[in-house]
Amino acid sequence: MRAKARPWPGWFITFEGGDGAGKTVQLRALAAFLRKSHMTVVETREPGGSRLSEAVRELVLDADHDNMSPRAELFLMLAARAQHVEETIRPALDAGSVVLCDRYGDATYAYQHGGRGLDKGAVVSMHEFAADGCKPDMTFLLDLDPQAAKGRMAARPGQTTRIDAEKAPFHTRVRDAYLELAKREPKRFRVLDASRSVGIIQDRIHTALRQQGVFGR
Repeated sequence: MRAKARPWPGWFITFEGGDGAGKTVQLRALAAFLRKSHMTVVETREPGGSRLSEAVRELVLDADHDNMSPRAELFLMLAARAQHVEETIRPALDAGSVVLCDRYGDATYAYQHGGRGLDKGAVVSMHEFAADGCKPDMTFLLDLDPQAAKGRMAARPGQTTRIDAEKAPFHTRVRDAYLELAKREPKRFRVLDASRSVGIIQDRIHTALRQQGVFGR
């Protein structure tokens, strides 16, 4: 059932997971489905989602910045999020739109705490400050073994980012941190086996959203 005390009329739905898990494909498919149902949808991503935040994205992911410290990376990610929330996410939610976001605060926990090893309490409290109370209503975690994800990424055209280039243990820690979050918040998270077909995953997403009351049952 829909929560009684929600701070906005819209819905905030996030897609999380490592690169290669297929979250962007699922987000775009869901956006198209919801628009056919005559719902107003805003597609966005992190880092990014606003002019300033997209500029930060370029900086953070640039492979030339291989000496960036974990703390600098965290601060940049959070600066991008603060602007993203202020300029894009919250206005859309206040207007009653469905916001579909490719990564959000859970990614900060998974990558900067899990992957980089930064202090858990600091990462959580700093994210909460940057997000200013803007928390997803539902999160889909597309879970995939890092080795399988690496194979998908190798077959995908495009430049490898600074974070993509991290060694296997980093990506394993990221996955473990994501799964830890999902166990901690089972009402918000839906963990999806990203090795399944695109169609099967779409069906499970639609079922979860119907049960939540995002669209007709």
